[in-house]
Amino acid sequence: MRANGKKTPELYGVAPVGISRYFALYFTQIGWLLLGLYLLMHAYWPSTCRPDGVLKAYTCSAMLAEGETTWVEPALMTWLWTTPFLLVLEVMRRFKKQERR
Repeated sequence: MRANGKKTPELYGVAPVGISRYFALYFTQIGWLLLGLYLLMHAYWPSTCRPDGVLKAYTCSAMLAEGETTWVEPALMTWLWTTPFLLVLEVMRRFKKQERR
């Protein structure tokens, strides 16, 4: 017990996010997007598939790892396929916050 007789609040793993964690989260997200931009600018797309839009990039991404490639093409394919999952997780986190209020 505390000196004033009040117990500390039970948070059960849910604590307010400090300002440093808030900025770290968004700096990480910006870094993730910059990584994707770098990979998109430096990737070599196969001649059989040149994407001109987002959906075409996802259909062509399976061909990025074919043949002799640098590390950029498999990294771009991984980035393209993990980004939607990360976006869904972020949206779910936002909605979960609103339910608790």
